[in-house]
Amino acid sequence: MEGVDLFVVTAGTGTRNPRLDWEPERDTIAVNVLGFAALVNVAVEHLEARRAGHLVAISSVAALRGHGHAPAYNASKAFMSIYLQGLRHRFSRQHLPISVTDVQPGFVDTAMAKGDGLFWVAAPELAAQQIFEAIRGRKTHVYVTKRWRLIAWMLKAIPDWLYHRL
Repeated sequence: MEGVDLFVVTAGTGTRNPRLDWEPERDTIAVNVLGFAALVNVAVEHLEARRAGHLVAISSVAALRGHGHAPAYNASKAFMSIYLQGLRHRFSRQHLPISVTDVQPGFVDTAMAKGDGLFWVAAPELAAQQIFEAIRGRKTHVYVTKRWRLIAWMLKAIPDWLYHRL
């Protein structure tokens, strides 16, 4: 991996699991937490040895709040975002020019977008273009598509008592 200076980590799986059956929860945690951290660890070791580069990971808008039908998915995506934030802090303290980009998509028209009543579902081509622009611009964070910033703002602003009634 001598010349590699960009890593894009897209480890992710999830399922609606309103009964909280353990197997789907375990599988989601295994991929989205353990698999993610294992891949990122390899990337970090390489980038620190190079003393430069760019790490990009795909988390999700789901990282912003828990959800009763997919708690492992939302929590694992929050893990990803916080882990990336920790790495950004690590590189900053080491004065290393290593960029870290957290991509938080909303719904994209892929096999992961399951369920009825999905809204603002983006074409994969549009999502890919916005992710590419974020990588090229070495953004710290990006919502995909950009309009998901509004949903993110609402998810952060709404009090728990109201969120739980939705």
